[in-house]
Amino acid sequence: MFKGSLVALISPMSADGALDPKAFQELVAWQVAEGTSGLIPVGTTGESPTLSHDEHRRVVELCVEAAGGRVPVIAGTGSNSTAEAIALTRHAKAAGADAALVVTPYYNKPTQEGLYLHFTAIADAVDLPIVIYNIPPRSVIDMSVETMARLARHPNIVGVKDATANLARPLHTRLTAGADFCQLSGEDHTALAFRAAGGVGCISVSANVAPRLCAEMHAAWEAGNIAEAMAIQDRLTPLHDAMFCETSPGPVKYAASLLGKSTPFCRLPMAPVAESTKERVKAAMLSAGLLN
Repeated sequence: MFKGSLVALISPMSADGALDPKAFQELVAWQVAEGTSGLIPVGTTGESPTLSHDEHRRVVELCVEAAGGRVPVIAGTGSNSTAEAIALTRHAKAAGADAALVVTPYYNKPTQEGLYLHFTAIADAVDLPIVIYNIPPRSVIDMSVETMARLARHPNIVGVKDATANLARPLHTRLTAGADFCQLSGEDHTALAFRAAGGVGCISVSANVAPRLCAEMHAAWEAGNIAEAMAIQDRLTPLHDAMFCETSPGPVKYAASLLGKSTPFCRLPMAPVAESTKERVKAAMLSAGLLN
């Protein structure tokens, strides 16, 4: 259903922290023009934890409008409250999103049965394809392969964004959830290795500033040009390192500012990135040919 290079979009803001709808829609248009295969608004990279519900809904609407049906929009609708996640997913469907990205509930640490019931309740409540977002470093919990396989039987649960960086995980998920279950990497460094293990694409942070390179890498892989894909991977690796040398989205928003796509502003509690991070980000972008 979804494949290739998808982008976990930043939410551009003005210097005072207000959302910048014009910059956001220009970013979306640029992503589509550069070859990005799918758009993910209001994920963690989009600073969903510090957006109000009204802002959250508005960003989804802006993304759908700017995409114009040219590429799919997978709206972030997760919450550690099942009722809230259902409400956000209902809005995503009404706004015209093609799918919802639903993160495993953070902080309250449900059991595997709790995870199963949470995602089943959302999938039962809203007739919209759902991609599970499994990211143990941020949510503290890890959905087991067995639980994911149970959820994959639901007709509305179509795939996973796997940010575990465990390259054995897609092998086991493929065996238990089936080859048609859409597995997307949520970790830039392992995008190609994840594809070799059964994945079909990557939801990328680096694609915010290197959309064409990320798209070309996946296109080369799909065409069987493995050497070309790996050469692009080598070019992107220092950029991936820089994007995560501090907590995301600090570095990527600074990188976007160097391209004129956004200010570097992130809402508290995200601090401005350090000078050493700025230097590293700029050097990586120069190395990748993004500022030349």
